Amino acid sequence: MATRIVITGIGWVTPLGEDIETVWRRLLAGDSAIRPTSRFDAGTFPTQFSAQVADSYDFRRYVSKPHLHEQAGYNTRFALGAAGQAWRHAGLDSFDGLNRRRLGIYLGSGEGSLDFDNYVQAAIDGWDEGAKAVHAPRWANSASNRMKPLREIEQEPHMPLTHLAMEFGAQGPTYNCLTACAASTQAIGEASELLRLGKADVMISGGAHTMIHPFGVTGFNRLTALSTRNGACVTASRPFSGDRDGFVLGEGAGALILETLDHAKARNAPILAEITGYGSSADAFRITDMHPEGRGPHEAMRLAVQQAHANAGVTLADIDYISAHGTSTKENDAIETMAIRRLFADRAKQVPVSSVKSMLGHLIAAAGCVEAIVCVLSIRDNIVPPTINLNTPDPECDLDYVPNVARKMKVDVCLSNSFGFGGQNDTLVIQRYRG
Repeated sequence: MATRIVITGIGWVTPLGEDIETVWRRLLAGDSAIRPTSRFDAGTFPTQFSAQVADSYDFRRYVSKPHLHEQAGYNTRFALGAAGQAWRHAGLDSFDGLNRRRLGIYLGSGEGSLDFDNYVQAAIDGWDEGAKAVHAPRWANSASNRMKPLREIEQEPHMPLTHLAMEFGAQGPTYNCLTACAASTQAIGEASELLRLGKADVMISGGAHTMIHPFGVTGFNRLTALSTRNGACVTASRPFSGDRDGFVLGEGAGALILETLDHAKARNAPILAEITGYGSSADAFRITDMHPEGRGPHEAMRLAVQQAHANAGVTLADIDYISAHGTSTKENDAIETMAIRRLFADRAKQVPVSSVKSMLGHLIAAAGCVEAIVCVLSIRDNIVPPTINLNTPDPECDLDYVPNVARKMKVDVCLSNSFGFGGQNDTLVIQRYRG
C-alpha cells in the first residue's frame, strides 16, 4: 500500500493579506486586491496596475532568526512569512522530536526582484561620458562599488530555499523548480513523491514570487499577456469571461507542511487534508502558446486522477471542485475549459470550477500553492470561492465557473491545476482526510 501523504500546516502571504482566515473570508466575499501599481512609477507602461502585497507586511513576525534574513529580497521575505505560518500551524514550533536530517524543502520560485536603484545609478555613472570601449572598466568598478554586497546573490531563484533551510534547520533533501506558473504545484507534487519514497518525514513545500518590477511588466506587456484595463483595474482580471483581455500580475507566497501519515500521527499533528494524486506533463509545443487541443493540461489531470485512484480509489465521479489555472487570457481559459470537457465528458458541466486569480491576480510561481490552500479550506468549510467579474458569457467557456458568488456545497475531493509558460502542466488531487 502506498505511503499516505497529509497536509498538517498551511500559510500564505497574498495581496489580500496574510492571515489565513481573513484572506479566506475576503476570497469568499469576492474582494479584489488589484489596484494601481505603487512599487514603481508605472505611469508610462501599457499596464499600470497589479495586485501587491501590502507595504505593512513584515516577515519578522514569522521567523525566529530575523538577523539571518535582513538582506533578503521580496521572494524570500514572502516565503519566510508563508512557511513560518505553516510551521506554527502544524505545531512544529513546539515539537522537540523532529529529525532535521529528515526535514526537506521543495519550492517553486523564480528570479528575484532586481536592485534597480543600484543598477541604474551604476549604469548612468558608467555610460554618460563617452564611448562604451572607453568607459567599460569604469562602469564595472562603479557597479561593483555601488551594489549592496549580497544583492546579486539574493536575486538568485534558489535564495528562498536557502533562507528557509537556515531558518528551520532543514538538513534533508532540498530542491527548487523553475517552471514558471506551474512551479509551486510541481514542487508540492514532487515533495509528496519524495515522502512516498521514504526520503524524508516532513517537507516544507510551496512557492514564492514577484514580477512586479519594470522588467517583469515590460516583458509581459511585450508578450501582450497582461490586461491593459487601466480605467477599471479593480475588475480587470476576468477569467472565463467573454471580455477578458489578459492576466494581472500578483505576488506573494504559499507554503504547506507535508508529512507521511505515520509521522503526523506519531506526533499528534493536526491533519487538514491528504494529497492522493499528482500528474505532470509537457505540451512539447511552443514557449508561450498552449497546444490548441489542450493535450498537456488534459494529460496532467488524467495522470493525477489515475494516481489518486491507485492510492485512494478516487475516480472522476468523485471530483467535487476544480481550482482552475484560470488566468484571464483568451487562450488559457478556453484551452483549460476544453481539457476539462475532454476529461470529464458528460459530467464536465456538473463540476464547479473557479479561479481565485480573479481576486488575487496571478502570483506566477506562488500561484499553485495558494490555490492548493484554497482547496484545503474548501474541504474544511464545504464552500468554494467564486470567479468574480464573470458577467459576459463566452461560448468557448461553457462550464460552471461559480460566477461572482461563493457556493456552499459538499467538498471532499478537489483538483488543483497549474500550467506554465513553456508548456509545463501540473495537477494535484487534494481530498478530505479519512483515518
